[in-house]
Amino acid sequence: MIELQHCAVSLAPDFTFGPVNAALTEGRHVAITGKNGSGKSALAAILAGEGEVVSGERRLTCKTGWVSTAQQQALIAQEKKKDDADILDVIPVPSTAREVILRQINMADCGEAFTLLTSGLRMVHFLDNAFLGLSTGETRKVLLVRTLLASPDVLVLDEPMDGLDTASCEFLHHHLQSIQHRCTIVMALNRLSEIPPFVRQLWLMQQGQLSWQSDGGGVEQSDLAHLKQLLHMENTSLTLPEKDETRYSPQMAEGENVLVKLVNGKVSYDNRTIFSGLNWQINRGEHWQVTGPNGSGKTCLLNMITGDDPHCYTNELTVFGYKRGSGESIWDIKQHIGLVSNSFHLQYRVNCSVLHVVLSGFYDSIGLYEQPDIRQKQLAREWLALAGMAHRADEPFQSLSFGDQRLLLILRAMVKHPTLLILDEPCNGLDEINRLKVLALLGIIAAGKESTLLYVNHHSEDKINGVELVLALGRHNQEAQA
Repeated sequence: MIELQHCAVSLAPDFTFGPVNAALTEGRHVAITGKNGSGKSALAAILAGEGEVVSGERRLTCKTGWVSTAQQQALIAQEKKKDDADILDVIPVPSTAREVILRQINMADCGEAFTLLTSGLRMVHFLDNAFLGLSTGETRKVLLVRTLLASPDVLVLDEPMDGLDTASCEFLHHHLQSIQHRCTIVMALNRLSEIPPFVRQLWLMQQGQLSWQSDGGGVEQSDLAHLKQLLHMENTSLTLPEKDETRYSPQMAEGENVLVKLVNGKVSYDNRTIFSGLNWQINRGEHWQVTGPNGSGKTCLLNMITGDDPHCYTNELTVFGYKRGSGESIWDIKQHIGLVSNSFHLQYRVNCSVLHVVLSGFYDSIGLYEQPDIRQKQLAREWLALAGMAHRADEPFQSLSFGDQRLLLILRAMVKHPTLLILDEPCNGLDEINRLKVLALLGIIAAGKESTLLYVNHHSEDKINGVELVLALGRHNQEAQA
């Protein structure tokens, strides 16, 4: 079906991957794993037919479908071009989720499958909403359904579960199981726990090369044990770098421990209520996990706290003693917050050095525009060393893999020991080693009580020790519980 022989492929103007050798045979489902930056996503893209071959040979005799963060970003960029149409004096008409899915798809041929997938992935309620107004998880669902409806011979999935709620992950697992006899499935995965039972072979990527393959007769526990050994998944004792004492805590009334307070909160878009009647309070030293299905308002709620969603001004919301809309500067809020999220990752497009990315966390900037002092440089290097990235301090941020970029942005958020550390699916894109390391780091921060953690994730295995309080957002109702 697909064969790569000493194949090097240009995937971007400044990025050529390979040469690499690999062969995919019909019906032999494969899971590609490896550390961040090892080449998992690049190999998946090449197998999907992406890029231009510059040397060697790529034999591709089948129809492929590809789902990845890169594809998701490209689809969003394509739709955003419509919003710029007013330059040509044309009134832009935003595409709905339904229209994006069915573009170049004949509904007459796939009506039953469309209903099955959109129902199973809990998409029915937003199919006629503007695509660009959807959450990260919802846009991932749109891309998944569009790709599955095209009925590819080879389905290449790069971290397909990232951004999906638990129920949607379970449905997707069951659906892939049901179609395994109709197409060959390739999955690039950071989490060994997400390898489905129908996978016949494991591929390990190391430094851009396919360094190890299991025998192809099915995945045994011995294969996973060997893979974990190759990935060096040993537990390491971790100690956090010190705080930069030049930073300060919010000036709040003596004895006041309330960091965030929302009274009867309500959010709606296009006559669609996301949540209402939400009463929630975060006290200093508490650690909260926010849960709920895609589209339940988790990211919106976090953006209200950071001041990045206008609903913060239409609600009775107090952050660090400031009543939102009372004349406070957005920087009065942001200087006390560390943030990691999918949307922030997409916004961080400045191609500064790895060290400068971490240093920018002291100044809440995208890129570094102030001169850090010697102490801050020392602390930033200590954070890089903690994550095993000290040797990459001078490398350009944009040259890193998605997973390495995400790890670096987590260090950026943590470098100033913020009063409130907001983490919206921080482990998306991280390999097993870095995921465990980040969770351990966050556990140490939670134990220290210096920073209050606010954490969103869809993976039950990504539990942070010390995060015991839960805000569960439903479709129209919420419940806070211990």
